[in-house]
Amino acid sequence: MNDFALPETRYALSGDVNIAYQVMGEGPVDIILIPGVVSHVDFMHEISGYTAFLRRLSNFARVVAFDKRGQGLSDRISGAPSLEQRMDDVRAIMDEIGSRRAILLGFSEGCPMSALFTATYPDRVPHLILFGGFARAADRIAPDAWEANVSHLVKNWGTGVMVKAAIGNQVPTPDTVAQFAKFERLSASPGALKTVILLNRQIDVTSILPSVQVPTLVERSSGLESRYRSCGRCRPEIRRTRIA
Repeated sequence: MNDFALPETRYALSGDVNIAYQVMGEGPVDIILIPGVVSHVDFMHEISGYTAFLRRLSNFARVVAFDKRGQGLSDRISGAPSLEQRMDDVRAIMDEIGSRRAILLGFSEGCPMSALFTATYPDRVPHLILFGGFARAADRIAPDAWEANVSHLVKNWGTGVMVKAAIGNQVPTPDTVAQFAKFERLSASPGALKTVILLNRQIDVTSILPSVQVPTLVERSSGLESRYRSCGRCRPEIRRTRIA
């Protein structure tokens, strides 16, 4: 792959649902990015720093990004996927690309599923990396504030409402707002977003955390771009991992 080529989007069949994914690099280490609340594997390359982040990892690993079922380029579904269904989708991708073991790199909502996957399939995850995640969603925000936040997000979805959370303390330009507005519209509809958020509020993986026995790196970060930059600090730990 040359410096300007973007990865092709392919599909893995999970049950009767097609899961869109992309692969960069050739290994020997496999890294699977577990997305946050919304994603779009094609359009994410428009976000500053994203492609450079993947390319850096792909210098020493085979890197996989995907869209959850119901979002982005994956098949739309009725309702929202459970954590168990999301785990099935990760296993389907791993089986499709012939990956026996893979480091999971979870972002935000993807962190509890990554932890649950690691506890459930310890032989398939040698290392775990978590960015900006949580174990119990109800601990993140009080009920009244949460309801107001959901209402605000759904009402303004598709206008760039995510941009503040995505870029941290930076002041967004009109072009950045427009970019994130398009990303929101491509990734999920307002109704689909609300369904996912309502389901995510019930997430609680605290009971399985003691079962996670692999080396784990936990990072807090504000904004997508800073997440990609700070993940460079994961590189030594990742490179020491060898897939038998």
